Amino acid sequence: MKILMVCLGNICRSPLAEGILKSKVDSNKIIVESAGTSGHHSGEKPDRRSIDIADKNDIDISAQRSRKFVASDFNSYDLIYAMDESNYNNIVALSKNEEDIKKVKMILNESHPNSNFNVPDPYYGGDDGFKNVFDMLDEACNVIASKINDDDYAR
Repeated sequence: MKILMVCLGNICRSPLAEGILKSKVDSNKIIVESAGTSGHHSGEKPDRRSIDIADKNDIDISAQRSRKFVASDFNSYDLIYAMDESNYNNIVALSKNEEDIKKVKMILNESHPNSNFNVPDPYYGGDDGFKNVFDMLDEACNVIASKINDDDYAR
């Protein structure tokens, strides 16, 4: 199974989501990656504050590099998690069909079903924003990992 985490710039939220979920699943069976809908930070490392909060939780995301989400990602991934409604809409706009759209989910719907809550972008905030985002994503990734381990996402 291949899972893609997507935010706007792929330097704050989605790198954290990638690292957190990777730490909870068997990397021989589950591939987790991330991308951004904007592409403004392509090739860049995650934001220092994302790297720091991940490090504080024994997760190393420093080797990740930002990349832009592209329509062909629908062919490569089984599940695509959007961090917020804006990115969800940007992803769906690139879909070719209903099958593509079914792959796209709001990540916090995993921990708060049918809520469509957004993971707030911590970029312009302080360090507390990154801790809050980490905690939200950690909770959602616990649910995702549990579903994967229970084969709820088995194909």
